[in-house]
Amino acid sequence: MRIMGIDPGLRSTGWGVIEVDGHHTVGVGSGVIRSSGEALAERLLTIYSQLTVVVESYAPDQVAIEQTFVSRDGASTLKLGHARGIALLVPAKARMPVHEYAPNTVKKAVTGVGHASKQQVAYMVGVLLAFRGKISVDQSDALAVALTHAAYGRSAGVLRTSLAQSQNVQ
Repeated sequence: MRIMGIDPGLRSTGWGVIEVDGHHTVGVGSGVIRSSGEALAERLLTIYSQLTVVVESYAPDQVAIEQTFVSRDGASTLKLGHARGIALLVPAKARMPVHEYAPNTVKKAVTGVGHASKQQVAYMVGVLLAFRGKISVDQSDALAVALTHAAYGRSAGVLRTSLAQSQNVQ
């Protein structure tokens, strides 16, 4: 199964694709979309266009996205919400299931600590996917979201199997 993780942002949107086969997980690709233009609409169009190319190129089966962190600055949160809307729209338009995870859930799934630093997340993503070299924080955050979905997806699959087996016994 191919899972794409997205870390939405108005200036830079991180993306990462992993492939999961049983208990084996490998990084397939990752990058950062840098929006261009002065107007908000131009920036959103850049994100939409480039994210569409990534989805078409990597053909993920599912997409995971980080939920919005609400800051005290309402204007910044609203702008991030616009970018997040595009990040939700692209896979929805391609008819892919989209799953959302809170930032603390992602950090805990990858590092074991819900309040881990971005550097700790990046380090563990590198370890878990056996990356050589450095990747940006946007890339590591997106890959961390994909890894979180892989972990939760496995757990959900095991739980569904266990429930089905217990219902057949009764």
